Amino acid sequence: MQGNYSVKIKEYAQKHFIKGFEKKYNNHWDITLKAIIFGLERIDTLLQTDKAEIISDIDGIKIIKTKFKVEKSEVSAKASGNRCIVAWYKEKQFVSVLLVYSKTDLSGYNETAEWKALITENYPEYKGHCK
Repeated sequence: MQGNYSVKIKEYAQKHFIKGFEKKYNNHWDITLKAIIFGLERIDTLLQTDKAEIISDIDGIKIIKTKFKVEKSEVSAKASGNRCIVAWYKEKQFVSVLLVYSKTDLSGYNETAEWKALITENYPEYKGHCK
């Protein structure tokens, strides 16, 4: 059954990555963030698309990577390199946004290893999810 989930953006995500998107895209970012949140509020549906995948599922918490495009951009969500890493608490009907980044925000050597390291360093409660 699909439900509406509450969405909270963690402070680390806001300070370290979202701030950069705000500066770069101005008003287009506001619309984009609303669209991201709208999708996450219906994460069951989002997972049925090619824009989201479950990375881990441990103790009722799923770590999910999603793709998104910036509003008014001609680049697709997949090609844009823009990603969100979220923790989904299905039983609590809650989604926590841990990271929002563009591949260019990372050094480029190994995207997955880099975001997993960021999660482990900044969110100790998810350390076991990022092996």
